[in-house]
Amino acid sequence: MAVDYTVIVLYLAGMLAMGWWGMRRAKSKSDFLVAGRRLGPAMYSGTMAAIVLGGASTIGGVGLGYRYGLSGAWMVFTIGLGLLALSVFFSARIARLKVYTVSEMLDLRYGGRAGVISGVVMWAYTLMLAVTSTIAYATIFDVLFDMNRTLAIVIGGSIVVAYSTLGGMWSITLTDMVQFVVKTIGVLLLLLPIAVVKAGGFSEMKAKLPTSYFDPLGIGGETIFTYVLIYTFGMLIGQDIWQRVFTARGDRTAKWGGTVAGTYCLAYALAGAVIGTAAKVLYPNLANPDDAFATIVKAELPVGVRGLVLAAALAAVMSTSSGALIACATVANNDIWSRLRGAVRRDGGGDHDEVAGNRAFILVMGVAVIGTAIALNNVVEALTVAYNLLVGGLLVPILGGLLWKRGTGQGALASVIVGGLAVIGLMAGYGILANEPVYYGLLASLAVYVAVSLATKPTDEAVLGAWRERLAGRSPELPSEPVPAHQ
Repeated sequence: MAVDYTVIVLYLAGMLAMGWWGMRRAKSKSDFLVAGRRLGPAMYSGTMAAIVLGGASTIGGVGLGYRYGLSGAWMVFTIGLGLLALSVFFSARIARLKVYTVSEMLDLRYGGRAGVISGVVMWAYTLMLAVTSTIAYATIFDVLFDMNRTLAIVIGGSIVVAYSTLGGMWSITLTDMVQFVVKTIGVLLLLLPIAVVKAGGFSEMKAKLPTSYFDPLGIGGETIFTYVLIYTFGMLIGQDIWQRVFTARGDRTAKWGGTVAGTYCLAYALAGAVIGTAAKVLYPNLANPDDAFATIVKAELPVGVRGLVLAAALAAVMSTSSGALIACATVANNDIWSRLRGAVRRDGGGDHDEVAGNRAFILVMGVAVIGTAIALNNVVEALTVAYNLLVGGLLVPILGGLLWKRGTGQGALASVIVGGLAVIGLMAGYGILANEPVYYGLLASLAVYVAVSLATKPTDEAVLGAWRERLAGRSPELPSEPVPAHQ
C-alpha cells in the first residue's frame, strides 16, 4: 500500500497548495465568494460537475448499482437532469442578477420581504449538505488507513476547511478542477473498464444476475419520481449550485458550460451503476451495498491505480464538501448575520475588508460542520432532511419569482414558512425517510404562495422594474453612463 499512500498524500498536499495559491487571487469580496465572476467555459464546466458529483454520487451511486443494477443510475441521473434544466432555462438570468446568495435574489424580486427566513432555511440545507460530505471521509480513510472514524472526519474536514478559508471560491475552484480531472481518470477511465473486465464482460454479467438488474426502471417508478422531485428540483435552487453560476464570466458560459457539466453527470451516473453491477457479480454477498465501491477498489485494482481511484473518491467528497461549506458560510454571513446587524449592502460591493469577515465565517462554519459530522451517524437521514427543507420551503417562492409576475413578497414569505414547517411536521409524523413529507410540503407551499399572492397587493412596479433591469444585466444601482476613473 506504500505507493497508494504516496498517491493519496501527494493529492492532499496538492489541495493545500491550491488553497495557498487561491489566497493570492482572493483580493475582494467578489473574488472570495464568486471567483471574481470571471470563469471561462472549461473551468466553469469542470468545477460545476465537481460540486454536484460528491460522495453520494460516487460511493452511493455504485452502491445503488450494486443493489438495483443499471436502474441504480437514476439518483445521479436526476442530478444531471437538474443541472441541465438549470443551465438551459435559468442560468443566464441568474448570472445576470450579480448577487451572492439566493436570498438576495428573493429580496430583489419581492422587495426585501423574505430574506432572513429564506436564509435560515438555506443555511440549514447547506450545513447538512456539508455535514453529509464530511461524514464520508470516515469511509474512505477507513479503507486507506484503517483509521478511527472521528480522526478521519477531523483530518479530511480540516483539509477542506483550510483551503476553503485561505482563498475562498478561488481556492475551491482550483481544487475542484484538479478533483474533476482525478475523478474522470479514476472512475470513468480506470475503474469502469477494469470492473467490467474483472466481472467477465457484459455477457457474463447478464448471465449471472437477474434480468431486473438490466431493467432501466427496475428501481421503481415512485423512487424515480422522488429523485426527480428532490434532486432535479434541488439543483435548480440550491445556494451551493447558484454560487457556482455566479462565477461564470457571462451568460453563454453559464448556459453552455453548465450544459456540458450536466451531460457529464449523465455519463457519470451510468458509470457508477455499471461499476456497482460488476461488483454484484464479483461480491454477491456484501452486507452493505455502499461497501461495493471500497471493496472492488481494494481487491481488484493494481497498486498505484488503487491509490488514484481512492483519490478520485476523496476528490468527489471534497468538492461537494467545500462547495457546501462556502455556501453555508456565505448565507450565514450575508443573509443572516449581516441582516440581523442591519448592515446589508445593496451594491454588490467587493471591498477588501469584507474578505476577512467571510474568511472568518468559513472557519467558524467549518468547525461546526466537523463537530456535527462527528455527532451524527446516519448520512442518508441528514441528506434527506437537507433536501426536504430546501425543496419544501424554497422551491415555490424561487421559481415563482422567476416565472410568475403576480407572486408577492407576502406570498413568498408565507410559502417559505408553511412549506418548511409542513416538511418538519410531516417528517416527524411519517418518518425522515418517507416520501410524503416532501410531496405534501411542496403542495402546501404552492397552495399558500398562490392564495396569499392573489389575496395581497401586487408587488410594487418600482421593485419589478428594478428586478427586470437586473435580469437584463443592467443593475439599477450602477450608473448608466461611464464614470471617470478618478471617481
